Amino acid sequence: MSNSEHSILVVEDNRDILNLLNINLSDQDYNVIIADDGEKALKQFHAFNPSMVILDVMLPKLDGLEVCKRIRKEDRMIPILMLTAKSEEVDKVLGLELGADDYMTKPFSIRELLARVKAILRRLDVQSQEDSGEGKKLEFDDLIVDTGKRKVTLNGNSIELTSKEYDLLNLFFSNPGKAYSREELLNTVWGYSYEGYSHTVNSHINRLRSKIEDDPSNPHYIRTVWGVGYRFADKEESKSYA
Repeated sequence: MSNSEHSILVVEDNRDILNLLNINLSDQDYNVIIADDGEKALKQFHAFNPSMVILDVMLPKLDGLEVCKRIRKEDRMIPILMLTAKSEEVDKVLGLELGADDYMTKPFSIRELLARVKAILRRLDVQSQEDSGEGKKLEFDDLIVDTGKRKVTLNGNSIELTSKEYDLLNLFFSNPGKAYSREELLNTVWGYSYEGYSHTVNSHINRLRSKIEDDPSNPHYIRTVWGVGYRFADKEESKSYA
């Protein structure tokens, strides 16, 4: 899929930053839709059905956290990249209830942002190709992943995952017992690795655990490997293993 087939909703109330993003993303041949407050953002989202959203946290009328929450209620798969002025807001931005896929703190490098957008949309293209192919069912204890439908069930109940949560789970599920560092997960699931953004991985793991684990503080499926990162349980750790 070419860049021109992707539309990006950019929501930012700082006129200079909005213009900068509009010019640079348009130069990359993306279709750019803009909004400078939260209410306009939701109207534009409904009107244009964009491929991804770049969303500032601090917005007039409706802040970015609320906009993110409302978009995520309607579409759990659309990639949402949050822009935040303060690094301490990161916990909120990637919080369990919000569902943002990624964040960048201001001031940011426009080159880095463009690389991030490219990686996100490249994964989106790969996903759409995979979705049109033959899927398979991956099972481990009470958890089932249907890769064809990108559907996850736990004890027969459907689990609503965002795109990144699903990608993480699918990677772990497909490689039981293999330990991944946070940098490897950033590279593999997000398509980039920048120092200081391993927080993104931690937040997504926490969010994923809150959805699939009976006791997220003592996880059965996604295990912490101290000093390394995370891994999926292997067959010896299955409840049914004799």
